[in-house]
Order: sequence, then C-alpha cells, then structure tokens
Amino acid sequence: MTRVALLWHMHQPFYQDLTSGDHILPWVRLHGLKDYYGMAALVREFPALRVTFNLVPSLLVQLEAFAADGASERTLALGLKPAAQLSAEERTYLVAEAFHANRWRMIDPYPRYAELLRKREEHNGNGAAAAARAFTEGELRDLQVWAKLAWVDPLYRSDDRVRRLVDRGRNFSEDDKLALREVELDVLRAVIPEYAAAAARGQAEISTSPFYHPILPLLCDTDVHARAHPHQRAPRQRFRHPEDAAEQLRRAVAYHTATFGAPPAGLWPSEGSVSDEVVPLAADAGFAWMATDEMILARSLGQALTRDGHGHLQQPEILYRPYIVRAGGREITCLFRDHVLSDLIGFTYASWDAEAAAGDFVERLLEAGRRYVHRSGGEEAVIPVILDGENAWEHFADGGRPFLRALYRALTTTPGITTVTMSEACAGASTVLNGIFPGSWINGDFYIWIGHPDDHRAWGQLAEARQALDSPGPAADAAALARAREEVLVAEGSDWFWWYGDDHSSAHDLEFDDLFRRHLRNVYRALDKPVPEDLFVTNITTEPPRAAAEPPTGFVRVTLDGEVTSYFEWLGAGAVDLRAISGSMHQMAETGEAATRLLLFGFDAERLFLRLDFQKRAADLLEGGLEVQVQFLTPADTRVRAVSESGQTTADVEQRSGGEWRSRGTGAAAANRILEVQIPFSDLEAAAGAPLAFFVSLHRDGRELERHPAHRPLELSVPAPEFEDYNWKA
Repeated sequence: MTRVALLWHMHQPFYQDLTSGDHILPWVRLHGLKDYYGMAALVREFPALRVTFNLVPSLLVQLEAFAADGASERTLALGLKPAAQLSAEERTYLVAEAFHANRWRMIDPYPRYAELLRKREEHNGNGAAAAARAFTEGELRDLQVWAKLAWVDPLYRSDDRVRRLVDRGRNFSEDDKLALREVELDVLRAVIPEYAAAAARGQAEISTSPFYHPILPLLCDTDVHARAHPHQRAPRQRFRHPEDAAEQLRRAVAYHTATFGAPPAGLWPSEGSVSDEVVPLAADAGFAWMATDEMILARSLGQALTRDGHGHLQQPEILYRPYIVRAGGREITCLFRDHVLSDLIGFTYASWDAEAAAGDFVERLLEAGRRYVHRSGGEEAVIPVILDGENAWEHFADGGRPFLRALYRALTTTPGITTVTMSEACAGASTVLNGIFPGSWINGDFYIWIGHPDDHRAWGQLAEARQALDSPGPAADAAALARAREEVLVAEGSDWFWWYGDDHSSAHDLEFDDLFRRHLRNVYRALDKPVPEDLFVTNITTEPPRAAAEPPTGFVRVTLDGEVTSYFEWLGAGAVDLRAISGSMHQMAETGEAATRLLLFGFDAERLFLRLDFQKRAADLLEGGLEVQVQFLTPADTRVRAVSESGQTTADVEQRSGGEWRSRGTGAAAANRILEVQIPFSDLEAAAGAPLAFFVSLHRDGRELERHPAHRPLELSVPAPEFEDYNWKA
C-alpha cells in the first residue's frame, strides 16, 4: 500500500498597518471568498479522504477580522460605496484595481466583466484617470459587483443570491451589491468552522506555521545563508535572535490551541525553511513533526536525488519515508516533500483535462510506490505532497474544483493507494538524520529572502530596529514596548523579503515595500526615538524581472528552414525568454522532458511566425513524438498543430465545430535545430487590426507538457502594411 500525505498550505502576507488598522491589500478577503472555505468543505464529499491543512496564524487573524466585518480595506470600501458618490480619485483607483484576476479563467468567462476590461484597455493609453472617466455610473456599479462576484467560491454558485447575479450579468443595483456583501460575509464566517469540522470528523489534521510567517533559520542567524552561498555578500548587520524565532512558534501554538481547542502536532516552517537551530526550537514548542523539501534531504545526506526521463524518482527508498532529525540535543520527525509531484499540481495540471491530470498523478504515485517496495524490500512508501492551497486555483478551470474532485476520487478509490495525515505518515519513523542542511523549499537555500542588495538593506533596517527594541530608553512604558515588539515580529515575516530583488515582482511591489518600512518606523515611534531617514526611502533599487513577453517591433523576414539562418531574420520579433520564468519550463526540466528555452513570435503583412528553441534539437524531439500546438483564444476554437513524421514537418490549421476538430487551412513548418512555424492570417480569417490571442503548448501522447506563457495568452493585432513605418527605430 502506498500512503500519500497531502498537505495544503494556506498563507497570505500580513497586510494590516497596526497603527491605522487598515488592510493595505485585499488578498486575504478575496482568497477567503474564493478558496479557503471551499478547500475544507470539499473534503466532505470524500469521507475516506485524509488530508492535512496548514493554516498560518497571521492569515487566520486577518480572516477573523474580515468575517467579523471589522476590517478596514480600501478596495472593500470602494466596492460598497454607491457608484454615484465615488469621487474622481476613487473612480480611478477602482478601475485600476478591479481587474487583478486571472483573465483567462476569471474575467473572460463572464462577458460583462470582459467587456469592462476591454473598455479600460481601450482608454488606458491616455492614463488611468482618463480611462476611469470613460466609465458610466452603471458600468462602475457593474464593475464593483464583478470584481467580487468573480471570486465567489464555486461551492456557493448554487446560492440563489449568487446565481441571480451571474445570470443577470449587468445593470446591477446598489441592493445587488449589498446582497453580494451578505454572501461574502457568510463565506468568510464559515471558513474557520469548516476546518474545525473537518478535523473533528477525523478527515483533516490542522498544522501551523510560525505566527507571522518568518524564515526561522534567518531569525536565528542570518549568517546561516553562507552555508549554501559562502562567497556572497551579507547584510550590513548580522541578525541573530533565536529568541524571536521561539516566540513566533510559541505564539502560533497558543493561537492554534485557542482557535481549534488543541495544540498542533505539526509545523510547516515558513517556506519549508529549516536548520539545525530550528530543530530544538520546534521540539521545545511541542511539535512532533515538521516538513520541508526533498532538496534539503539530498543536501543533508550528500546524495543526489535523480529522476528518469518520465520524472520518476530513481532513489525512492531515500525520499519516501519519515526521518528522525536530531540536532541541538533534541529531535523531531520530518517528512520531505516530493518536489516534482507537488509542482505538477501547482504549475502544470492547470491546463489539463481534470480527469486526465488526476489519472496521470495517481499513475505516478503507483509507480513511485512500486519502485519503493522493490528498492526497500517490501516496506510501504510514504509520499509527501505539499504545496500552496490557494494560489494555483485561479489558473484552473472553475477554481480547481473539477480537478480536486477528480483527484480526491482517484486517491480514495484506486487500489494500492491510501491517504494519510502528516501525523499518520510520521508514525513509526526510525531512520535517523543527524543534522539537517539549512535551506528552504525553493532551491534548497535562502537566496530569495537574503540574496539581493534590496534584501540586505531591509535586513539591516530590521536589525537596527531590533536593537532599538532592546534599548528602549526610559520614555517607553509597557504598552509602548508591546506595540514596538509586535511591529518587529510583523516585520520579521518572509513576505517583505520575497518581493525585494529582481527575482519576483508584482503590481504591488511599492505597497509591500512601504508597509515593511512603515512597520519599522512604527517601532521607533512607539519607543519615542528618531526614525532613521532611510526608512522614508524605498528599498527597491534593483530592476524587476523582465516582462514575460516583449512585443514585435518590426516585420520579420524568415527563411523557413528550422535553422538560425541569419541574425536579421527574427530581428523584429517579440520574445518570451523562458529562462527568466520559473513556471512550467522549470517544471519540465525537473521531470526530465526537454523544456522550451525561447519563444519568438512575429509577422509580416500576411503571416504569423513562431520560433521555438528547445534544450534539445527540435527535429529529434518532434520525430520522437512531440507535438507543438498554437491554441488560439481569439479567434476562438482555432488551433495549429505542428508535427513531424518521416522527416516531414507540417503545420495544420484546425477549427473546432460540434466538438470535433476539422481542417481549416495549411500553414508551414520546418524543424531542424529549432522549430519555425508560419500561419497565414487568411487561414485565421483575421484582417489587419484584428486581435489575436494564443498560447503555445507542447504535447506528448495526448497530454500537455508545457504551456507558454503559463497563465496569460500572448496578445497582438494583425499588422497593417504600414506597421514598420510606425514602429521604426534607429
């Protein structure tokens, strides 16, 4: 029997400014509306399922505030304000912020919401204020509704209040907004009770993380980063406060106990971050188990974990078992997640058919179990699968519910597989690991949180504020010290450092940066000390990562031969540099498939051109059964299939009608070192100025391996003949 330990980790940053009480960003509320309730409620449908939910205390504190209708948050307030009373500045903010959702899955399926987004795009060229002025009062009211309605949990879609709004689609009233607010509060109030009920039924174990989600090893000693990167520069001041790490754990246990009626048995250290110093802290806090990533196990053992060409682990007897980790005179049981299996759910299956994805996943589990039995001499495998429980679902159809149902059905009905909680998976651990390599579930190190100059600046500021707390001066009374202490603990959270540097970026980088520095400024103010000037200046000095797509700048002049014929043939093309993206390209490299390295797209006046560079020779991959598809959202139900057979590469344009794909035209393709594809605009029935939106995907044996871009289509317009005249540049 193969035992599968599935853990869903629920986490959002702590968005509240403790001084003003305002929640700066809406994601706790929106994910509470869309994900957190349904993830727990769904397990009711599968009584045999056993699963672990990891709930970060600082997330639950914010959820409780929103559920009690006691949280102040600007997007929420503007969404409820009568549309006729919105000021010009409020209209601008609303139109700018109301579309932060997955366009393909959460906006385009709703005609009115998509229509409003197109209107903003049409007017955005003149600035945000001009775009907002273009919206009528009725359109603003519809936008207020859809910006929330699109986030409603799929399990609540049958609620009469929700169904009526979705069916009507437009021309909403102020009363409709209030009815939707009632739904929102109903969902938010049901979140924590639903997890408690799942635990009471014995279906779910609830574990926790450090209270404000800090990277515990870095709180213990920032110099631990040098273990993986010995020659890298360090922050201007060393941060070394293991007592803070211990307090973050104690607070988590106390909050969890008060909320769920019993202390947690297990700990998911923030970002899977562990070190030898963390082991005694976790054990002293009462935890029986913790978990992290397979790369940490490999580095701890000094032995590589490798996979074959299908992504199957070649050392299953090493990974698929619990370990007893001993360090600092204490011990704790530890599980190490299967990185590839976890990331298949998080990054790859979103574009698959739900049943096919669940089937593929279960087959991989069965094969892993068979290999473990063979290599271990008959023992049962314990396969930990650990990933975020909210962030992936906006990229899945219907909020991920069809996939989760298919997955849970397969896990509970497939002979040879049983699901277990993490505590059950850890029972009977006997293999001892003397010490654990310091690192996280991302690359097995802490580079994300301390590797960049922006990170160094922030850690230096945190260290100085922490020193101020240790020498408060006579003016600070007990209440002031408590306020300053809380601000420091919040600032120790991982999320501020996640967004610094050039490896991650979002539309709200400046808000994260400002909120981090605001917490530190509040420390000095609470202690009645001068605020350092650098806390009034942004820490963001490095460039954000490149945009996923750079648009074409001129016509391309391609020789269709599957070779880089000259430097100039693709000179005007748009580009998607997949080496800069940590999505599916990274995943397929993990599983042994040949990943796409570069995608170029361009056109002349009559044809769309695509070029794909792979890690291996394109002709070999296509002759080996790889199929490349260009899947168009606009024009709808259109695709192009590039395949090779007997040395001949073809590109057929197909249209779906009545559920079947029928030939619509013939493009052309050539595969040699690279793959080049050309598609006549006439076959797409797209004249000059017509919009195009498409993904490029790789398939083998009927299953999708990669999709680029991962979550949003490439969008362009068919060029007019004078395109180059308008876009010429020296």
